[in-house]
Amino acid sequence: MSKILITGGAGYIGSMLCTKLLSLGHQVTVVDLLKYDKGSLNHLYFNRNFKLIVDDARKKNLIKNLVNKNDYIIPLAALVGAPLCEKFKKDAISTNLGTIQTLCEVITKKNKVIYLTTNSGYGIGEKGKYCDENSPLNPISLYGRTKCDGEDLVRNKIKNHVCFRLATVFGHSYRMRSDLLVNNFVHTTVKKKRLTLFEPHFRRNFIHVRDVVNAIEFTIKNFNRLKNNVYNLGLSSANISKIMLARKIQKHFKKLRIKIVKNRKDPDKRDYFVSNKKIEKKGFKATISLDDGIIELIQIFSNDKNRIINNY
Repeated sequence: MSKILITGGAGYIGSMLCTKLLSLGHQVTVVDLLKYDKGSLNHLYFNRNFKLIVDDARKKNLIKNLVNKNDYIIPLAALVGAPLCEKFKKDAISTNLGTIQTLCEVITKKNKVIYLTTNSGYGIGEKGKYCDENSPLNPISLYGRTKCDGEDLVRNKIKNHVCFRLATVFGHSYRMRSDLLVNNFVHTTVKKKRLTLFEPHFRRNFIHVRDVVNAIEFTIKNFNRLKNNVYNLGLSSANISKIMLARKIQKHFKKLRIKIVKNRKDPDKRDYFVSNKKIEKKGFKATISLDDGIIELIQIFSNDKNRIINNY
């Protein structure tokens, strides 16, 4: 079993990842400020292999000390999403990119790094074409730029690494978010029974948070086969447009009314389909369907009355 350091481990992906890794017998140390949800890791404190350090991942001495004590480093600490990064530009750069610069300075030969970035770096893809790992990156937000720059650093400066360009994540997490596209559409559906779409033809790829966690588990088990490469990570059957997603939700929530507004622009200009063949050829394939995630989310948003604190 391995010793694993996760920065930002109390977040949407991190809280699910820590839970899975501990269940597999790994030792997990988390550095997190607990800025948005102070209870997302409460269920883990009983586990003797779990340690939480409530501190800032931008502190070089802290990270250097922890890197030396761990085998795998999974840097998730970040300001996530275009709106949040635009609101706090300096923090976005110092956290999303600065922590990766620090990691490159303190990393040792024994460390293995699994870096999660975003496939939003593809920006606006060509019509009729899928973006693969060789497609040009054209991030259209500060968030996308910091994550792409972080990927460049990892690929050029860190000897043992695997980089994943994530599709838009959906599904339930211990640190829940309702601002991600699928989660947001289902949340709005349950609360208002209507969806208003701008530019409904915009395309996106999706993946369930549990599949992201499963991919990281697969990577730890097969690191030498995957290392020093970048992979798109998404559900191949979930390359769909916004209107297709809305109609899929409507299939499970019959009362939903869909309205398309033609004269308004979507501030999020991302529009692309993504190929996940490279990682699938290595042996990992996302399997949790959009339908199963939608059914899960409808039940959660219908029955759980707790307030969800999003990033912005």
